[in-house]
Amino acid sequence: MRKLLSLYQSSVGKKVVMALSGVVLFGFVVAHMMGNLKIYQGAEKFDAYARFLREAGAPIFGPGQLLWVFRLVLLAAVAQHVSAATVLARKSLGAREQGYRRRKDLTFSYASRTMRWGGVIILAFVIYHLMHLTFGNVHPQFSHDSVYQNVVSGFRVWWVSLAYVAAMLPLGLHIYHGLWSATQTLAIRLPSVRRWRRPLAAGIAGAIALGNISIPVAVLTGWLR
Repeated sequence: MRKLLSLYQSSVGKKVVMALSGVVLFGFVVAHMMGNLKIYQGAEKFDAYARFLREAGAPIFGPGQLLWVFRLVLLAAVAQHVSAATVLARKSLGAREQGYRRRKDLTFSYASRTMRWGGVIILAFVIYHLMHLTFGNVHPQFSHDSVYQNVVSGFRVWWVSLAYVAAMLPLGLHIYHGLWSATQTLAIRLPSVRRWRRPLAAGIAGAIALGNISIPVAVLTGWLR
């Protein structure tokens, strides 16, 4: 038990926690995007998908209960991810009171240098997203009866759509660097993996960002009505 606690508190342990919690969050981001893309199938199917999420687990679980179980798991993953990132950032700053004169591209890529502030922006965006399209606190036309109409009416406000599109830049960079570094942290260092992990991470991050961006753009251009 002491060895596990010691490992958890070490830099290596924190990196492992970041990688594992990142995998959980990455899985959610992919599933969330795939579900949101169902909006292109029309209001009826998209609202049916939303009802399925609320009613999943019946009759063992009541309406929305299983959904809240997943939300709590995600919340725990976010807490561990943020906590580990904060500890590692403090250790990194404390270990080098003087900055490096030269930065190697492999370690200090643009995506890597933006991971910290990018994570803060993503966290703020997630909070707004929940208030906007999940709870409706900041959505004047929010309705519990039609998720489709909530999305369309919400993205008709140009600055809201612009904010969603802008948030995809740090999200894409975060996913790109996260996927690349996770393979290293989890010791996936086979030569074959090394060759394709950067382009694959970039391709996945780009696909997720473009998939999410397509929805507010489709609303603003009148494709989704």
